Amino acid sequence: MSENDKVFTGSIPEFYDTYLVPLIFEEFANDLAHRVCALSPSRILEIAAGSGVVTRALAPKLKAGSHYCVTDLNQAMLDHAKTRQKADPRIRWQQADALNLPYDASSFDVAICQFGVMFFPDRIAGYKEARRTLTPDGALVFNVWDDISFNEFADVVTDAAAEVFPDAPPRFLARTPHGYHDISQIEEELRQAGFSQIRIETLEKQSSALNASIPAIAYCQGTPLRNEIEQRDPDKLAHVTDVATKAIAARFGDGPVNSKIRGHVITAFS
Repeated sequence: MSENDKVFTGSIPEFYDTYLVPLIFEEFANDLAHRVCALSPSRILEIAAGSGVVTRALAPKLKAGSHYCVTDLNQAMLDHAKTRQKADPRIRWQQADALNLPYDASSFDVAICQFGVMFFPDRIAGYKEARRTLTPDGALVFNVWDDISFNEFADVVTDAAAEVFPDAPPRFLARTPHGYHDISQIEEELRQAGFSQIRIETLEKQSSALNASIPAIAYCQGTPLRNEIEQRDPDKLAHVTDVATKAIAARFGDGPVNSKIRGHVITAFS
């Protein structure tokens, strides 16, 4: 993983939340919120909260006396998430590194992470740190994307970017968001971190948009793929987005577009 894969700054958070969240994240966020609520937690830690889509789904479902710490490594993403969330005394916002969480042992009943562990520079260390903050019967609930071939908009956009830069194809989407999908590897790394009861479920959903430009903008301008494109040629962002739009339209149609998205949902207990 490149260091730039973790950089969500400038206008990326706004594009991410406006375009990418409704495109691929909302349904999975609702699923995670349902799973967390089924565990009836009082103290919840959210790791790598991004622009707050899980926070918005989960907070209304929590008990009145709950304590909910929402964290992210990127302050820009956290600041954006706060602007989207109604004032809630149960929620504490804090910039935090998933590998060095600023909380005591056994502080939380549940730790939750939506599509964030792929960005951890050391996933086993991240799992150990999450486990440290959990009570002995606490749970880590998170999800990861499946291989990019099962996530069609992302796959088409990656191919479109490679068409523009054939000598140095931007591979952020395949490398990082969709680069950690081997179920046996995920389970083994969780066991190395001390988790013994692990459930993994694969979910397939539909990603829909009013037109082909929406997923093109979402991926090209609302993710660190933008950083890769601008590093290669700062004047080519609009061109890559246009090429991606045409490629999506060619495959899925000129009007409303629909494609497959697929991820794994993991619940792990010590």
